Amino acid sequence: MGALDEPLKELVGDRTAKVLADSLKLRTVGDLLHHYPRRYVERGQLTSLDELEVDEHVTVLARIEKVTLIPFRGRKGDRLEVVVTDGRSKLSLVFFNQGWRQKDLRPGRQGLFAGKVGLFNRTRQLASPDYQLIDDEEGSAAAEQFAGRLIPVYPASAQLPSWKLALCVEMALTKHLADVGEPLPAELRAEHGLIPLPEALELIHRPHDQAEKERAQNRLRWDEAFVLQVALAQRRAADSALPAVPRRPVPGGVLDAFDERLPFTLTDGQRKVCAEIFADLATEHPMHRLLQGEVGSGKTLVALRAMLAVVDTGGQAVLLAPTEVLAQQHHRSIVEMMGDLAEAGMIGGSETGTRVALLTGSMGAAARRGALLDMASGRAGIAIGTHALIEDRVQFADLGLVVVDEQHRFGVEQRDALRAKGEQPPHLLVMTATPIPRTVAMTVFGDLETSVLDQLPSGRSPISTHVVPALEKPNFLARAWERVREEVGKGHQAYVVCPRIGDEEEPAKGKKKRKEEPEEVGGADSEERRPPLAVVETAEKLVKGPLAGLRVEILHGRLAPDAKDDVMRRFAAGEVDVLVATTVIEVGVNVPNSTVMVIMDADRFGVSQLHQLRGRVGRGSAAGLCLLVSDMPAASAARARLDAVAGTLDGFALSRIDLEQRREGDVLGQAQSGVKSSLKVLSVLEDEEVIATARAEATRLVAADPRLDAHPELRTALESLLDEDRAEYLEKG
Repeated sequence: MGALDEPLKELVGDRTAKVLADSLKLRTVGDLLHHYPRRYVERGQLTSLDELEVDEHVTVLARIEKVTLIPFRGRKGDRLEVVVTDGRSKLSLVFFNQGWRQKDLRPGRQGLFAGKVGLFNRTRQLASPDYQLIDDEEGSAAAEQFAGRLIPVYPASAQLPSWKLALCVEMALTKHLADVGEPLPAELRAEHGLIPLPEALELIHRPHDQAEKERAQNRLRWDEAFVLQVALAQRRAADSALPAVPRRPVPGGVLDAFDERLPFTLTDGQRKVCAEIFADLATEHPMHRLLQGEVGSGKTLVALRAMLAVVDTGGQAVLLAPTEVLAQQHHRSIVEMMGDLAEAGMIGGSETGTRVALLTGSMGAAARRGALLDMASGRAGIAIGTHALIEDRVQFADLGLVVVDEQHRFGVEQRDALRAKGEQPPHLLVMTATPIPRTVAMTVFGDLETSVLDQLPSGRSPISTHVVPALEKPNFLARAWERVREEVGKGHQAYVVCPRIGDEEEPAKGKKKRKEEPEEVGGADSEERRPPLAVVETAEKLVKGPLAGLRVEILHGRLAPDAKDDVMRRFAAGEVDVLVATTVIEVGVNVPNSTVMVIMDADRFGVSQLHQLRGRVGRGSAAGLCLLVSDMPAASAARARLDAVAGTLDGFALSRIDLEQRREGDVLGQAQSGVKSSLKVLSVLEDEEVIATARAEATRLVAADPRLDAHPELRTALESLLDEDRAEYLEKG
């Protein structure tokens, strides 16, 4: 065990080590050295107090303006009120029965004050905060510690304020800086002008000025990018060494028959991506490819052609979908596209065709047995289903290709279990309809080759999007329902989307929301808002009010599977005018006759989710219309998000906005947003050049030294970056 793996209790004692582990997940000296400051302040440069948010745990540098000791009325005790300022705004500090603090807390002194921001009489305050005075009065230790340097402000906790963390870091630097290894090859450091890692760690924690801080950040940014890309390059190299059955297109097979029947020509983008996939399928190593594209760009058609190419070689292909609605929709649309080619062995079926099996968790016993038999015998060249495909009893005669749709909804274990069903590793095609910025694809999906479909098929109609401010302009909402009636009057159909199902008990405190009920994002405090609009109640109001007389149905995840399938079939057949639904229609649902979508409480959905939803309209020859209904005020961040969606149909531009707002998340973990990031300095959005260069450098290094035998310090860094869970995540791909 290296010195940096030493438990923190050896450095700071049991009590502090327990606080560091419990509150900040810091357990070793290395963890502490890589716990970088969140920001830096200079003495004299006070923290802006008007930006503090209620319930946030903060550390501020401020000047004491006023100190008042107030005795309690009618009982013992007192309250010490201290007002601190940044020169413009003020913040109240309150201490109970601690009047003795007046000796230190005197007007004119400066200090760091840490605590949770609360509200009392509409005034922001810190109750019983920790503090550290840092002026030079009486030669304070803190003043000496930070003399001539920027003051680091660390991500801290209530039990351990920033300056106490700084003291722990000082101890680690003093004792262990000489033990820090050098993971980056010398030639790479020289080429990119990077300082040594020990120097970078000292400067990130003890910078004298902004220039030193930036030099340290630049080096640490490279560490994170390069070590991660080495991990992904090793994964790609390991994949390329595995054996796989080549699946070369066979002339005169079901693929050629399918192509001959297509009523349209493929776009240039579709032809290019198909060529990339077919080239991968023809190799003796498993394909690992990410297919991403705009809403409606024809990803399903591309995937189907790949599946048919595998069927022509005698193999089978599986399409894994995240929901039953989507699995059923894929099955229905693929069978329709193939016609008699999907009815091999049946009356009227084509001799060159195959069968397309559907398997979901709620199917009846007889249908399930038939699907399992068709897959095990090889009669079904294509199988479509949900996670039910992963069960042990599901067997294939010769599994050659796994297609995973909307892969971010699946756990790694689920994908891995399905891939394990082949005699040899099957080829893998991962599809996502959520456009991904290039740098994110290089990190989150860095072990996959990427194909992009950014060209819409000819005949697709434009979608116009408008924000409907329901509270400010109620007549706009009334007009929205008139537009729905007008479209139905022309023979078209409409969607109304709500964030909640309704007709259910409120979730118990602490209980997770259903996947169909998104967390509120942006906007006002959720406690001050009414509950999200629900499908059941909204449909009832529409039937009795503005959409009276129209054929309105509901669709959500808690309906029985047969009921869901029945509603979708009738909607696709034109027997339903308006479908009021949750986000179960977000991906894959294809009803070309639908021309208008009204999204209620649109501000409660994410940017990319709104983009996905509106992709359900405008899929035919008639123009599409998407109306984003919101109660949020015009100046709010939530409305700005909606305006961004209304302002562009470019999913890649919107994905950047979405990522900026949701935070980048742990790009190595399964949860790719909304959690503490394992990348502390590197930004997958802003550091594109570093990531791209690091990927190329890592690929070259791993090709020359796959096991990193000549780079032991890099191997050590890799092991510390990839803890057991993350290593398993990358291993399973």
